[in-house]
Amino acid sequence: MAFTRATGKHRRPSRIQRRTARAAGVAALATTGVVGTVAAPAFAAEPAVEQTGLTPVVTMGDTVAQKIDAQAVAQKQAAEEAVAKKKAEEAARERAAEAAKEAKERAEKAREAKERAAREAERKRLNTFVSPISGSYVSTGYKTGGAVWSSGSHTGVDFHASSGTAVHSVGMGEVVEVGWGGSYGNQVVIKMNDGTYTQYGHLSSSSVSVGQKVTPGQQIGLSGATGNVTGPHLHFEARTGPEYGSDIDPVAYLRSHGVNV
Repeated sequence: MAFTRATGKHRRPSRIQRRTARAAGVAALATTGVVGTVAAPAFAAEPAVEQTGLTPVVTMGDTVAQKIDAQAVAQKQAAEEAVAKKKAEEAARERAAEAAKEAKERAEKAREAKERAAREAERKRLNTFVSPISGSYVSTGYKTGGAVWSSGSHTGVDFHASSGTAVHSVGMGEVVEVGWGGSYGNQVVIKMNDGTYTQYGHLSSSSVSVGQKVTPGQQIGLSGATGNVTGPHLHFEARTGPEYGSDIDPVAYLRSHGVNV
């Protein structure tokens, strides 16, 4: 019995046609991007199409998947590293800001401490008393008797000083009198901050005016021999009030304020 060779649409594709179809399929995969990233040598390394059928396409698909997975892992790792870097930078900025804040606070505290110390030092200085003549000594004491004094006794003390020696305010106060004082000659009277008064007599000149504020050790004039004197010196009195006769012991007064005389 004779067999007729199949023809038309039911004819079995030839080997060349199958190879062409597989090649077209690979080309389609490449066009859609599935195997687009596979280098040409990868194709050369695959077994021949004639020997394995569709195996090259499957193998190439696995290779592409592995590369995609590797790229995804790398991208994820890069993203995590970027986040970690950003967090580290933010933490560094926060630490720097905190350090700057602490440094500023320390500087502010140091400045405040310095200002407090300066104010305290100034307060102590202003509350300090000094001798009216630097490096001098009492030549005539308080209440010394004699005919030279109208009251019959010395109402103050005399500090040894040649003419032109600087005379200082013994403490902080306000000048209430400047000028001629009769037997006291040229004088300066100061109301001290504690309410007492000090008098400086027989001056050759004065360098302050009424109403002026003075500080401890400030020069108020020069010693001399004006008024009722036998020679140049400074007559110094301490008083409870501005009037004559309210005198108190000048040496005890100065010593009570820390002056060694």
